[in-house]
Amino acid sequence: MTGTAVKNGWNLADAPDLHGKVAIVTGATGGLGYETALGLARRGATTIVAGRNPDKGARALSRIRRDLPAATVRFEMLDLASLASVVRFAAAVTAAQDGVIDILVNNAGVMGMPRRRLTEDGFEQQIGVNYLGHFALTARLKDALRAAPGGGRVVSVASLAHRRAALDLDDPQSERSYSPMRAYGRSKLAMLVFAIELQRRAERNQWNLRSIAAHPGWARTEIIGNGMGGGAPGIKEWVIAQAFGLVAQSARDGALPSLYAAMAPAAKGGAYYGPTGPGETRGAPGVSRISPQAADPAVGNRLWSLSEKLTGLTFN
Repeated sequence: MTGTAVKNGWNLADAPDLHGKVAIVTGATGGLGYETALGLARRGATTIVAGRNPDKGARALSRIRRDLPAATVRFEMLDLASLASVVRFAAAVTAAQDGVIDILVNNAGVMGMPRRRLTEDGFEQQIGVNYLGHFALTARLKDALRAAPGGGRVVSVASLAHRRAALDLDDPQSERSYSPMRAYGRSKLAMLVFAIELQRRAERNQWNLRSIAAHPGWARTEIIGNGMGGGAPGIKEWVIAQAFGLVAQSARDGALPSLYAAMAPAAKGGAYYGPTGPGETRGAPGVSRISPQAADPAVGNRLWSLSEKLTGLTFN
């Protein structure tokens, strides 16, 4: 089953002018994040490239400025495996932008770490980086997003892998049993649950923001090799990455659903956008299918409470 395309063939030319708007993209030094940041900058947004590697950040800025000499873009250090880094980043960007952020794209992620590793704060790395770090970042930026004229947007990037996953909120850190891809799927399911629950709470509490989810389908990025190979891929991981690259679409095409969610006036709060081709693996952006657990308000409420407890942060 595939989704319904939103305005057949939607692309950046259909997006509104974003001059005067401020956008943040996490994990923006390469892959989907880079293409998302480039797209936002192309439409005129002041774009903050957030990442943990300053050298990669400098290269990303150089590439963007080569393509868009007039772009207003800068790099800010952000390590989502560290709640302290999230605090520093949020304080820096809100101060620099006079307390107003229009768009936050929660994109950064790691995938299929072969061994269970912990973040600085003791979280299993995939749930920590992919989800809990973004929960904390959104909480830290909530006032700046709500201060945006017309309301801020939070775009949370999930994955097709969420459909094969099931959250175990009694063992969120995979302490009982760790499987690389199961942990990844759970982290992306958590992102989708969070996006939908954030929209529920925004409507209930009349917060001035819109929460939307997106996924890239199958897109060629570095995340597979970097994660599954743990920095030094074996033959199995190399074969998987090479085979995936043959069937996947480009990172630029994979970023279109996130860009639609971030920019399109018609993008709806609580919706989930992705490619509309076969199996939602590629194609024009459109409405995507949401698994029953992701849409369950009871799951959303329980995950939210657990996330507040683990991060020590609240949106209220």
